[in-house]
Amino acid sequence: MVNAIEDGRAACEAHRWGDAWRLLASVDVDQLDVDDLDRFATAAYLTGHDEDGFALWTRAYDLCVNEGSVHRAAHISLKVCQGLGFQGDLPRFRGWIDRSARLLEDADIDCVEQGYIEYGLGFLRVFEVGDLAGAHAHFVQAGKIGSRFNHRELITLARIGEGPMLVYLGDLAEGMARLDESIVSIEAGELSTLSTGDAYCTVIDACAELLDLARCRAWTTSFVRWCDTQQELVLYRGHCFLHRAEVLGMGGAWTDALAEALRACDRLAKPIQPSALGAACVIRGDQLRLLGDLEGADAAYQQAAGHGRDPQPGLARLRVDQGRRDAAEASIRRALGEAEDPISRARLLDAFVEIVLAGGDVEAADRAAEELLEVATMVGTPMLRAQAARARGAILLATTETSAALTALRSGFRLFNDLGVRYEAARTRHLIAQACTALGDHDTAAMESTAADAALHELRTPLVGDAAPLPGGLSGRELEVLVLLARGLTNRAIAEDLVISEKTVASHVSHIFTKLGVTSRSAATAYAYDHGLVGGD
Repeated sequence: MVNAIEDGRAACEAHRWGDAWRLLASVDVDQLDVDDLDRFATAAYLTGHDEDGFALWTRAYDLCVNEGSVHRAAHISLKVCQGLGFQGDLPRFRGWIDRSARLLEDADIDCVEQGYIEYGLGFLRVFEVGDLAGAHAHFVQAGKIGSRFNHRELITLARIGEGPMLVYLGDLAEGMARLDESIVSIEAGELSTLSTGDAYCTVIDACAELLDLARCRAWTTSFVRWCDTQQELVLYRGHCFLHRAEVLGMGGAWTDALAEALRACDRLAKPIQPSALGAACVIRGDQLRLLGDLEGADAAYQQAAGHGRDPQPGLARLRVDQGRRDAAEASIRRALGEAEDPISRARLLDAFVEIVLAGGDVEAADRAAEELLEVATMVGTPMLRAQAARARGAILLATTETSAALTALRSGFRLFNDLGVRYEAARTRHLIAQACTALGDHDTAAMESTAADAALHELRTPLVGDAAPLPGGLSGRELEVLVLLARGLTNRAIAEDLVISEKTVASHVSHIFTKLGVTSRSAATAYAYDHGLVGGD
């Protein structure tokens, strides 16, 4: 038993969380002191046994309270808060924050944990009532307490909290500076494992909301490197797959993005992370739609909605691809009508302009293009500026202001091209070709159209060409079925999950067996694990 405890401690020190979980689970829990319970809880949480982790932290908290170790009890309770907050369990999060605050107030202790309470209260101000200014004030106070105690982790977390608040309150430059500075501290190893995982996810989420593709790429690469140093991560690795899928998809690596999205869904399904799982389903739907699997995309978007995630604007674009333009316009108008803050609206405006303009509502499209330009000017990220330029060009083209349209479209194309967003660049070139045709320059129009078609063909080749890059030559839908099969789902359960018939699932399973050269579900499962599609890192 003593050896198991010592080996468990060593495993935690080496970030071998799976080994630590197994070693400490072999010990009678009554033999573990507070520090070992903390280690055991951390290993449990990181490897996907989150409720076990919360129970272990609660046990450690009770021991501290019974021993009169108030400061230590507060420290443990705030770890529970951190885990619950990351999972979005706001009622329990609020309960533990209040418990921690009352504990310190009753004991009249001045300690750094008071700063973590301020940090938690900041997030509650955002997610409970949407009070950005109030949340910012809490994060600033948390940073001040961190500075007073020279506590680098709290200082960094406070800056991460401040960053998005400053952006939404209109100070983009200062907000992004806070986030960039935070990443430096994260990469320097100044944070605990839990705080590092939370911090990476928070920073990358903020960059993704702003469509800051350069930062998303850089920080996702850094996140991947960190995850690779941590054994058997479940929750954070799932978020890492999610961010990789988003970055790969934006760059046009659609089949790779689809594979990463599937891996994200696998990691985020148990313990379930509804919001993140919904986001992964949206990315899955986007990639399947772009690759031409409209039925698969529809099912993925339905799954996203089931997890509480609005699959817009992808769903509206899918309806266009299905020839259901009225449904597309109704859904994108509804989504934009519900979006309140400028950043959320900006993510919809590009699709809104395209869809309502195709429906003949030039006035509504023009208003949306103006709004997109305002947000792009405020935020300044190249992706938003590219979308705004293309939207303006499309409006000008529709109103026969062709020369001005061509200027705007060229600007949008250059920005998309420089970012490596090949699909959007190609779509913009088709508009440029239309403008050139209207101006009578048919040679340039033909060159632009040919270049755009070649780029789109290259992007879509992976699933329809001879050399499919997905494992075993599987199609996107077959890969989805394989991942679910490897997780132990029956054909009926797979059919329900993908919203297809059980007969269709059986057909996919037969094709999977043929392509992989296997004859059983267990062999197919082994293939999925061996190729990193599910399970281990």
